Amino acid sequence: MKNIILYIMAIVFVLNATAQEKELPPKGGKPKDFKLPEKQTISLENGLELVMVPYGAIPKATINIRIKTGNIHEKENQVWLSDLLADLMEEGSETSDAKSISNTMASMGGNLNIYVNSHATTLNTNVLSEYAGKAIFTMADVLMHPKWPTSDLDRLKNDMKRSLTIRLSRPQAQVSKDFYAAIYPNHPYGNIYPTEEMIDSYTIDNIKQFYKANFGAKRTVVYVVGKFDASEVEKAVKETFAVWKEGPEVQYPQATPVTKHEVKIIDRPGAPQSTIMYGLPTIDPSNPDYLALSITNSLLGGSFGSRITSNIREDKGYTYSPYSNLQSNYKTGVWYESADVTSQYTGASIEEIKKEIYKLQDSIPSKEELSGIKNYVSGVFVLQNSTPSGIVNQLSFLDLHELPESWLENKVKNIMELTPEQITEMTKKYIKPEGMTLIVVGDKEKIKYQLRETFEKDSLEK
Repeated sequence: MKNIILYIMAIVFVLNATAQEKELPPKGGKPKDFKLPEKQTISLENGLELVMVPYGAIPKATINIRIKTGNIHEKENQVWLSDLLADLMEEGSETSDAKSISNTMASMGGNLNIYVNSHATTLNTNVLSEYAGKAIFTMADVLMHPKWPTSDLDRLKNDMKRSLTIRLSRPQAQVSKDFYAAIYPNHPYGNIYPTEEMIDSYTIDNIKQFYKANFGAKRTVVYVVGKFDASEVEKAVKETFAVWKEGPEVQYPQATPVTKHEVKIIDRPGAPQSTIMYGLPTIDPSNPDYLALSITNSLLGGSFGSRITSNIREDKGYTYSPYSNLQSNYKTGVWYESADVTSQYTGASIEEIKKEIYKLQDSIPSKEELSGIKNYVSGVFVLQNSTPSGIVNQLSFLDLHELPESWLENKVKNIMELTPEQITEMTKKYIKPEGMTLIVVGDKEKIKYQLRETFEKDSLEK
């Protein structure tokens, strides 16, 4: 009997050892450099650029027409005017209404999407390869000859107001609104939400004026990536866009961000948790330190295995989904930590975030920790570039930040060459709690004394 027991114990030991071996993750391979696919760039006399990138084996073409204007060109009383312009553009051209355009794009295996961000207004589709030229004709018609139907304006404005109301009912939108207003008080980057009164004031004439002032060939790039007939695409672009007005030169109003140690509470009585944004202005991708700072961000708070996440999520249980972000704008950037934390631990969460920042300033991370982060970031980067849309995004990133193609092609190599000493240096140089703005949405009565104690302030802004 004793021998049987010992035999069973031996089997259990072997099985446990085998299970433990299976639990170990496989060792990752060496990250590979990114090689930008060979591309062809053609410039029209009116300033428009066509960029063609043959890529992949799937018989589809991604067509992305990007006009270098968006929310950044809105005035203080025009927030989301460019979004309304895009919504109205989707209602059709002078020759085709929205339904007809939708049917035409569907017959080519795609659909037309128009969207706006700070720096660009984009018309995008994915169609079967043989229809790439035809799709360009349809998209150019929508872009160059919008109908601006007055009959649809009130409906679109009402939709926009409903969307605004829903967004601003959420603490994440409330905290973002005040955070960016504090960082960029005199720039469109700081005006991310309009008022309902602002939306009500927009007219067709306002939209036409914005279009006339900001749209044109000089600000337009047509990206075509995937499988397609290059000669057919070139012919379609030249036949449609060669006659378009040149329009204004490319020009982005440069922001002057504000760095200040400010605390603001947006009261949300009864809230069981606090939503925080805690950060400061920093550098953009054109700065030589940017790549090192981006890896620093990933190690500190920008990845699931980061230090701040491990601290306030795994160890303390203060929050479920904290993250930090290094956001890139034109010639400026912002680093911030964001989280929804349990109300009673609002002050403690800020203390732990600061503690991790100071720790990284004071002590160099291990080579093993940094190696894991570098492999993770490099792998994500390569995966992001494995689709036509990913390639378009990378090319437009270079264009916006005025970077050479070598910036992309050498990115993995440059990441892998970063040292632990550089990470500590970046933290000291750019991530400074004494210059950070903190915006909190939460129950003021529950959290004001926590934050007062944390920041040694006599009073908090209302």
